Amino acid sequence: MMKRMMIAAAICGGALATASAQDLAAGATSFKKCAPCHDIGEKAKNKVGPMLNGIENRTSGTVAGYSYSEANKTSGIVWNDASFLEYIKNPPAKIPKTKMVFVGIKNEDEARNLWAYLKQHGPDGIKK
Repeated sequence: MMKRMMIAAAICGGALATASAQDLAAGATSFKKCAPCHDIGEKAKNKVGPMLNGIENRTSGTVAGYSYSEANKTSGIVWNDASFLEYIKNPPAKIPKTKMVFVGIKNEDEARNLWAYLKQHGPDGIKK
């Protein structure tokens, strides 16, 4: 009985790891919508929009060297699962007068995959 439980746990753990990998892959694909304006990774730099390394738990409007709109700097948003998912649906509605002119990602699964992809990159761009 114990052996069966251990095998089942190993299979479930493997399935969870596969699901996470699929989410990250889907997020990487979704990031292609963001890439014209944003950069991420070890060689990331600010573009039309700020680089997105280390976005998790960072306050909006604080990437060094990027010229944010006043609306973005004073939004008070701290990026986490909930704030990102709300924001990415319709960025100009969440932060009126932002520079970001993106229609948003309405599909919640796609938005969650994108967030999983983004938050895996630490402030130095290295994946956690």
